[in-house]
Amino acid sequence: MASLFSRNTRKNPADSTVTLIGKPGCHLCDVAQEVIERVCAETGASWEKKDITQDEELYRKYWEQIPVVLVDGAQHDFWRVDPQRLRKALGA
Repeated sequence: MASLFSRNTRKNPADSTVTLIGKPGCHLCDVAQEVIERVCAETGASWEKKDITQDEELYRKYWEQIPVVLVDGAQHDFWRVDPQRLRKALGA
């Protein structure tokens, strides 16, 4: 019976994608990118960058919050990225 409660539901970080939504010339976006690059290199997760100035929908949705970080399409953070929190969200 104990085995029912000890299942490992932790996902593989390499199966995750981190998305950074920002814009050129944004200092906080540059800092967030450094954190994301480092954490993704450590965990094996992939990452991508999207520019709100090139996408009207992203601009309408996030312009006051950039940088915005998504993990597998779900909003994870904005303004500042905590590396430990990101690692945890990736299952690392």
